[in-house]
Amino acid sequence: MEVIKVYFDENFNLIFQFSIWFFLAIVLLFIIYFVLIRKVFRYSLVKIDIKLGNVGTAEFRPNKTDLQIAHKIWTQLITRKAAIPIDKENDVIEEIYDSWYALFQKVREFISDIPADLIRNNSSTKEIVRIATQTLNDGLRPHLTKWQARFRTWSSSKKDKLMEMTPQDFQKEYPEYKYLIEDLMLVNEQLIQYAQELKKIIDKK
Repeated sequence: MEVIKVYFDENFNLIFQFSIWFFLAIVLLFIIYFVLIRKVFRYSLVKIDIKLGNVGTAEFRPNKTDLQIAHKIWTQLITRKAAIPIDKENDVIEEIYDSWYALFQKVREFISDIPADLIRNNSSTKEIVRIATQTLNDGLRPHLTKWQARFRTWSSSKKDKLMEMTPQDFQKEYPEYKYLIEDLMLVNEQLIQYAQELKKIIDKK
């Protein structure tokens, strides 16, 4: 049976004839391309390296949900005192901690809102969740655990002194201010770098 037949009819018109099997094969190839191949390769492969929480390098091909999650986290980072450089002469530590705590809560919400079957069935989504979780638990939480309660307790006990000076000068009176601010600035630098890596995911074509 001929798959393709090309000939001239009695009026010298060029005629193309295709067998039904050839037509079905073409349709099948289009289905495979649009349903499978385009689904897998719709987004480009991205490679990121995140210092916060010692995440390290990760390479994956994000899907639409991954891009949305990355964009949500990135937006939270750049609109809070997280991925904005800290000015240790003018910023107030308690306000930074309030912002970081709110960031922690929002990112945790984003993670919990992801359907479990999506995480289970998509390696890229699983990687996005791993990164978000590790940056919180191993990057942000250790500083907050070590310093936040201590600083707030000290600050509350010195409220009378706070009335006599600016918050910026007052916080420098904290006995371990030098070590607190060094750690605070380090985490801030890593949060900035984290935001930059997330932007790679969002902008990758």
